[in-house]
Amino acid sequence: MKKFFLTIFLMTPILAVASVLYIFAIGVNNPNKQIAHVPAVGAGAGKTGGANAVGELLFGHTATGEARETRVAAAVEVTSAKASDAQAEPNMVKPESLPQGFIIVVEDKAKLATQASPIYLAGSFNGWVAGDLKHRLTPQSDMKWRIEMPQFNGGGEFNFKFTRGSWELEELQDDMTPPTNRKLPLIDASKLAPGEKPILEFSVPKWGDQRENFKQKEAANPYNPMQITGTHRRVQVSGAPSFVPPNPGEAPGAAAGSIATPAGAQRELIVWLPAGYEQAAAAGKKFPVLFLHDGQNLFAEHPGIKSEWGVDEAATELIASGKVEPLIIVGIPHAGPGRIREYLPARIGGALEKAEPAGDAYVAWLAEEIVPKIRSLFAVETDASRVAIGGSSLGAVIALHAVDKHPELFGAALLESPALRAGSPESWQSWLNGVQHWPKKAFVGVGSRELENQHDGSPENKAYVDASADLEQRLKKSGAATKLVVDAGAVHNEGAWKKRFPGALEYLFPAKK
Repeated sequence: MKKFFLTIFLMTPILAVASVLYIFAIGVNNPNKQIAHVPAVGAGAGKTGGANAVGELLFGHTATGEARETRVAAAVEVTSAKASDAQAEPNMVKPESLPQGFIIVVEDKAKLATQASPIYLAGSFNGWVAGDLKHRLTPQSDMKWRIEMPQFNGGGEFNFKFTRGSWELEELQDDMTPPTNRKLPLIDASKLAPGEKPILEFSVPKWGDQRENFKQKEAANPYNPMQITGTHRRVQVSGAPSFVPPNPGEAPGAAAGSIATPAGAQRELIVWLPAGYEQAAAAGKKFPVLFLHDGQNLFAEHPGIKSEWGVDEAATELIASGKVEPLIIVGIPHAGPGRIREYLPARIGGALEKAEPAGDAYVAWLAEEIVPKIRSLFAVETDASRVAIGGSSLGAVIALHAVDKHPELFGAALLESPALRAGSPESWQSWLNGVQHWPKKAFVGVGSRELENQHDGSPENKAYVDASADLEQRLKKSGAATKLVVDAGAVHNEGAWKKRFPGALEYLFPAKK
């Protein structure tokens, strides 16, 4: 008896499997009975789709009737959708072009960034301001730093670097050398949910203050002593237009703020004088004068810039060697965060579309306050042909605007790396078409590699050179005497302008024979 029950116990699993196989065989041989008749699932499944029915039966699910067909059809649709998603064509785009913007996360491997010395983003979108508060990153709980960026509508590349508030604290590579300008990698937009911001991760190996024998530069402060070659004077000028942010609750149209002249507002000019000035002036001699924008960058290095123009050293040497006639140079400081606005002569699209132009107010200040002040304090010539104005990048643009608005004051121009590709090149062309008064003499300088992260001869760099060449042609057409210098390999910085400054000075103010 025990053997009988043992035999039954051992045979039960075998009989159960046999029953299932028998049912399956009936379904295959009698498809009209709908016992397990389901559609094949998956590409190329053929009749192997029946295996799905076996699984249904083993788990006690109904495998017959219309309801089963509907469920399987739904499963087929889901599977097909997933397969379609997996096979979707990649949509590679620039992150900066996304309307929802993007997120940058950076790891500080040296662990030197702190709340007191945070990480900033400086690039083509903010005029390469190293400590721009609007582009300060915030720390995350994982010790990385983060910033959310809006869509970039500017022309040209979105180039950037990380700093800790100044160019002497810029990011460095492992070998302690500065990297070339960064740009964002392409991303696959097809993998983003609607409105999702892609997260782009970077890392900084080293910082400028890890260099051997690093010494912090003295911050640019007009009231601090400055190491300037030769004689210089400090001159306070009132009525300086300043950037005024919008009041809380102001209309969105006023979000860019406005330009106004707060009571008591002043800026300090740096006026460089040639050797023997006092004696010559006392004898009645008058000197030609050169007004230069970005006055903070002309005579001394400081944390806000990588280098300086070396104006004082160059002028001292050229005058002493008899190559340049003695002249007076006036450095006009910019307005810091308001620099871009006050150097914009007109509304420019692209990356500059949100910057309200204040160039007219700035030029009016030059004409009504600065020039009269200099004339009252120093022995300068008043003939426009003996008065030049200049600058670099947007500083060159506003110099040209000053000549256009006041040809009776400024007759010559020093135009270094004119920013005629920033934002919208088309907007700049439109502005140039409206210029009515051109300088009688002009020096135009440009590097063949203005965009440092692009190679010499790249379409982007060629466009910068072509824009300067086009400017020279406009000058010539107006009857101006011109000199265009295309500096091979030179980039868009103070070091390049320092290199070309002696040649510009010799061209604009050659020693009298």
